[in-house]
Amino acid sequence: MAQPPRISLEQWRALQAVVDAGGYAQAAARLHKSQSAITYAVQKIEALLQVKIFEISGRRARLTASGEVLYRRAKGLLEEAESLESAGRTLAAGWESELKLAVEIIFPTWLLLRCFELFAGERPDTRIELYETVLSGTDEALIQRRVDLAICSQIPPGFMGDALMRMQFIPAAHPEHALHKLGRKITAQDLRKYRQLVIRDSGSLRSRNAPWLGAGQRWTFSHKATQIQAAVMGLGFAWFAQDTIRAELAQGRLKALPLREGAELSGELYLVYADRDYAGPGAQRLAAILREQVKAACQGS
Repeated sequence: MAQPPRISLEQWRALQAVVDAGGYAQAAARLHKSQSAITYAVQKIEALLQVKIFEISGRRARLTASGEVLYRRAKGLLEEAESLESAGRTLAAGWESELKLAVEIIFPTWLLLRCFELFAGERPDTRIELYETVLSGTDEALIQRRVDLAICSQIPPGFMGDALMRMQFIPAAHPEHALHKLGRKITAQDLRKYRQLVIRDSGSLRSRNAPWLGAGQRWTFSHKATQIQAAVMGLGFAWFAQDTIRAELAQGRLKALPLREGAELSGELYLVYADRDYAGPGAQRLAAILREQVKAACQGS
């Protein structure tokens, strides 16, 4: 029979706080405990495991190699405990009162709203909070557990996701844009001479870029609606998810640029749970609706 843990979650939380806050006094303030209580908790871990967690370097205490391992494992243990408690509250309450989603802005808005409408028909009282994100902003929302579900162009490390939708990207500009007036196939060198309209990475570190950013002249926006309007006004060209500008293409307000090569790019969107094991019935139902509606839209296109 396995022995019960000798170290409590509170003691592991004290260790994490010392590292994250940068010292015993700061950890004590963060956890609203005395500094002696924090010191005792860390010393208790060291005594029980017979391992040195901190070493003195100059005037600062630094994690030892063993301390680094224990800190990382403690952090994961505390996150799992918090997730378990959250799952318990969700199960006790039945359906979630609120769902939070991070969705890459290249996902078709009309399709997303259709899914919301269908979900609202079943659960009208469930609030939905939508984060319209770009690149690493979607990753951060998942990693920081700010959302229940995400539709992203890349699955962050440590998460699992299902392929949801294949997107096609095309370069486009107003029909009277100078690039269209060249009267020939357009090269990458041609594109570099004109202003490109792009959307910024919404992550705090802005660590990812789209692969087709190459123009020296560039205007950067936060939302696709502004990017599309700028292109319709003839202020530059942009790479668009084709479905997001289907109305503008049909109305002749935008026209695909005839590139000599690479006229179309494609990419996958994935549906990812922040924590599949603890997903509530609302998150699961909305995910099912998203899959169903995307499948129907793709078959009908």
